[in-house]
Amino acid sequence: MSFDTALASLLAAAETPSEHTGDCESLALADCDGRVLAQALVAPIAVPAFDNSAMDGYAVHLADFDAIPISLPVVQRIAAGSQGLPLAPGSAARIFTGAPVPAGCNAVVPQEDTQADGDTVRLLASIRNGQHIRHVGEDIALADTVIAAGQVLAPQHLALAASIGIAHLTVRTRLRVGLLCTGDELVQPGQPLPPGGVYNSNQFAIATLLARLGCRVRDYGKVVDTYEATVAAMRLAASENDVVISCGGVSVGEEDHVKAAVSALGRLDLWRIAIKPGKPLAFGKLGQADFIGLPGNPVSAFLTFVLLARPFLLKRMGADVSAPRAIHVPADFAWPGAGQRREFLRARLVGGDDGRLLAQLYPSQGSAVMSGLAWADGLVDVPAGGRIETGDSVRYLPLEQLTG
Repeated sequence: MSFDTALASLLAAAETPSEHTGDCESLALADCDGRVLAQALVAPIAVPAFDNSAMDGYAVHLADFDAIPISLPVVQRIAAGSQGLPLAPGSAARIFTGAPVPAGCNAVVPQEDTQADGDTVRLLASIRNGQHIRHVGEDIALADTVIAAGQVLAPQHLALAASIGIAHLTVRTRLRVGLLCTGDELVQPGQPLPPGGVYNSNQFAIATLLARLGCRVRDYGKVVDTYEATVAAMRLAASENDVVISCGGVSVGEEDHVKAAVSALGRLDLWRIAIKPGKPLAFGKLGQADFIGLPGNPVSAFLTFVLLARPFLLKRMGADVSAPRAIHVPADFAWPGAGQRREFLRARLVGGDDGRLLAQLYPSQGSAVMSGLAWADGLVDVPAGGRIETGDSVRYLPLEQLTG
């Protein structure tokens, strides 16, 4: 199965929150970072709510004079947060950034274009009608939709909501995700490593990626390689979560029990996806819970999560799902060819002699080489059968788009 077909199949199977009831909650604005907006936010006010000055300077009326320079009496002072009087004919008002422009004013002259002398100001530069005035609704009009439903809220969205006086937002409830890692060989960091043992890195990578998505993560730890233990762990996780994710055990070896356990409890599709690293991915249902089985090799697990599972989870959360924005940069390497599988090579951007950014490849691209993934800041996306020569333009996916 191609990568694009696998992703489309996952997204088509993702049940969005609009099909549920009781999947929303109202939270204080300060608690909404990283949450998914459930209802479009409509502006209850215009921003600015009144015409105001964009500069520190002097409010004037152009009809009061026909030549520059000219001197005008300064008859009032208007600071931000105060309200001035209508501008008297033939006068100027000292005004500060953000202050309401007085009635009768149609321009603000920046103070650097003036010369103050006691209660008089001399205007030195030409003036345009409407200059340096921010008008009502210039930023946001009354009843504008300022944030669409499905937006994953970031600090700038919270600031935007605050700017229109919103104190609470309706967001999707957190998706409950259970995480299991299978394998007798797995050892927790901090414990002695026995012969044949490996430290469980997948648990920390996937749990952290889930937390970054805003999921409520239940970590069920290590599941030993028996059918009975796998069934018991899957049954418990399915009863307590919306989605269950496992790492390892999705191949066809005698010690890979995930396929049989999930099939006994629900439904399972085992996909062979034409990507490298990755290839095996399991998807199905455990009762009412969705199930995704990631490969056990750490780089494969990480990349199949960010490239395939993450978009599925975003859609399940009610978030907008869009393809990552790739950039095109020259390759600082040669690559012999991707064979029949689409490859995602671990790379980073470096500066070339001519100042251009180049994609540099990590020397080892093995599916268990976590040092390469930690070194990289992006992935070079090589189509099936693709060959790269030094200097070729390559499609580069920044990891921060896939993990943030």
